[in-house]
Amino acid sequence: MDGYHPLLNDPATLSRFPLILTLDTHGIPHRWISWQHACYYHAKNQVAWSMGKHAFTVHGGINRMTGERSVISGSSIIAIKGKAMAMKSFNQVPPLNNRELFHRDRQICAYCATSFSGARLTRDHIVPFSKGGRDTWMNVVTACRACNERKSDRTPEGARMELVYLPYVPNRAEYLILTNRRILADQMEFLAQHVPAQSRLHQQP
Repeated sequence: MDGYHPLLNDPATLSRFPLILTLDTHGIPHRWISWQHACYYHAKNQVAWSMGKHAFTVHGGINRMTGERSVISGSSIIAIKGKAMAMKSFNQVPPLNNRELFHRDRQICAYCATSFSGARLTRDHIVPFSKGGRDTWMNVVTACRACNERKSDRTPEGARMELVYLPYVPNRAEYLILTNRRILADQMEFLAQHVPAQSRLHQQP
């Protein structure tokens, strides 16, 4: 994408800019950061390398001695030096949220196999709390409100409702895709290489 020149005092303008994908020095995805945070890493010389398309250009103050204006340009994907990007974080279980759950399951009810808008979906616990179930990725699926009410406080077997797909835990790369609504094409291409084969992100809508 073309470079842009952020208006530092305009929150509405800032909100339109894409997030920057950070990696560790081995190329393992870590998290999304704002362009301001990316500027900090560039200014502190903590960017080991970068890839992807040009994402932003920020113009700073003018040097009194040289008369030159400071400029920081950055790419859409940057690798950060140091231990903050520990590889073990890639395998940590991401936090469970309804938005990411619905995206994991492609907004399809696990019982009637129908696609719904987010407002008509719920988080269903396969094994209910009353029967020892827990609020974890492996015990939840997306369900429409009608199916959730029909299943009630029962297991799928008890309610005679068959699951049309199985739950799974998203890895770090998939979770990053699920949490960002405005991923750039080069960022998506990079993250897709780290998404496991069983991910529903590989399935066609």
